[in-house]
Amino acid sequence: MLAFPSPTSRVGLITGGFLALCLLSPLTQAEGDNAMESAAEARVITLINPNSNDAATESMVELARLETQGVATVVGRSNRDAPPLLTTPQDMIDAVPGVVEIGVEAAEDERVAAIIVSAFSDPGLEELRAAVDTPVFGIGEEVFHEAARGDRAFGIVTVTPDEALIESFRQKAASLGYEHLYRGVRVTPGDPTELVQSPEALDAALAEAVQASIDEDGAQAVIMGGGPLSASALRLQPRFEVPLVVAVNAAARAAVATLQGE
Repeated sequence: MLAFPSPTSRVGLITGGFLALCLLSPLTQAEGDNAMESAAEARVITLINPNSNDAATESMVELARLETQGVATVVGRSNRDAPPLLTTPQDMIDAVPGVVEIGVEAAEDERVAAIIVSAFSDPGLEELRAAVDTPVFGIGEEVFHEAARGDRAFGIVTVTPDEALIESFRQKAASLGYEHLYRGVRVTPGDPTELVQSPEALDAALAEAVQASIDEDGAQAVIMGGGPLSASALRLQPRFEVPLVVAVNAAARAAVATLQGE
């Protein structure tokens, strides 16, 4: 004769099973979180700052990490052979060897899955791509792609007044097929090296330039033209309805999309 558990026993079994599931679920979730963390720790994205400003490097790394959580760890490298701010075309040219050297060294590490060149003019981007097999992303190139998404008209705001550099922005827009959407550059007044030392002064100057790009140039998105301006863009975004496109974040998102598509 088959023996069935009593009602009291059945309640105990059900309760015990429920408790087991409750105990198991957090463990399973924790195991999943640990697996994601391990996967992220196993892959590295090297962010190269083509200038020598370590504070700017760390700031850009923190921005990139907002986009790469659970996918990869971001490690920053500064270019010791460059000035703390690149303001002229010659500065960009002079930064190229250091960018390539850092990138080639990073690519030798099998954990490095992608490299980001984190200056708006992308110094050394093409040279580094030619030198390594690791995917390389330039924050300038990627921010143009993101700003122009959906055929949006876009402008650029920067602290760098050099005319040749500003012309290079137009040339980049044209080379990427976005010249018909490009609405020009607004430059903040004053010495850019001094301006970037004060977050309050930088925010105020950039806010005026952004407003001019929207009101006078017809920009539907505004690119913040330079890696060191990224944190300021995040602070200013609540003041504006149009997107302030942050170059570092755009490049990090592109890198993540590539890694997830592998």
